[in-house]
Amino acid sequence: MTPTPSALLFDLQGTTADFYTPVVRALHAAFPASEYPGVDHDDLLARWRAGYFDQTGAEAADDDWISVHAVYRTTLDEVLAEAGLVADDDLGEELTTTWQHLEPWPDSIEGLTRLRTRFTTATLSNADVAAAVRITKGAGLPFDAVFTAEMAGAFKPDPRAYLTAARYLDTAPARIMMVACHKYDLRAAATLGMTSAFVARPAEFGPSGSPDTDPDPGFTLNATDFIDLAEQLGC
Repeated sequence: MTPTPSALLFDLQGTTADFYTPVVRALHAAFPASEYPGVDHDDLLARWRAGYFDQTGAEAADDDWISVHAVYRTTLDEVLAEAGLVADDDLGEELTTTWQHLEPWPDSIEGLTRLRTRFTTATLSNADVAAAVRITKGAGLPFDAVFTAEMAGAFKPDPRAYLTAARYLDTAPARIMMVACHKYDLRAAATLGMTSAFVARPAEFGPSGSPDTDPDPGFTLNATDFIDLAEQLGC
C-alpha cells in the first residue's frame, strides 16, 4: 500500500506559476511589433527557455554552480543575437528579472490553501532561492516553505535536489509527494521513493504551445489543476 503523504513538494515555474504570460509580455514591450515587425516573441521565449535547460543539467553542480539568474541572463544575449536583436545591460537585466515575477495559475492559490490544511506544502524549484521567494511572495502563494536546487547545489532531476528537500522537512521520501506538470521531474522523484502527482498545464507555453498533458498511469495521481488535486487528496 502506498503511504499517505505528509508533505507535498511543488515545482514552481510552469506548474504553480505561469511564466509564459509575464515573460512574453515583457518581450513584446522590449521589442514591439511596430518597431520589430519580423520578431516572433513566442519563438524568442521558447529558445530562451530551451537555453536555460541546456545549461542547468544535473552535472551543473557543486563547484560549477551558477545561479539561474545568471543562466537566464547569458542565454538571453545568445537568443537575441541569433534573432538579430540587442538589449543593453539595463534592458537585459529587466527582462531577466521578469522570471522572478510570475503569475499564479487561476487555481493555484485556492488549491494550495486547501492542500495546506492537511499537508505541509513547499516549493522544490530550480529557481534561485531569492527568485523563488520573490515569486511566491509576489504571487501570494501560500507555501509553508521554499526549497530550491540552489540549496542542494544540484538542479532537478539530480537526486540531491529532492533529497535535500526531504532532509529539511525531516520526512522520509515515501511520505512526500512531488507535484509537477513536467513528467521528468515526477519520474526522478519517484526513483527515490516519493509519490507523484501530475498536474496538466495546457497553457504552459502559451496559445501556440503543445506541452505533454496526457495522464500517465505510472504516476500516483493525475489532476487537471490544484483544485482537482485537493479534491483527490480529501482537502
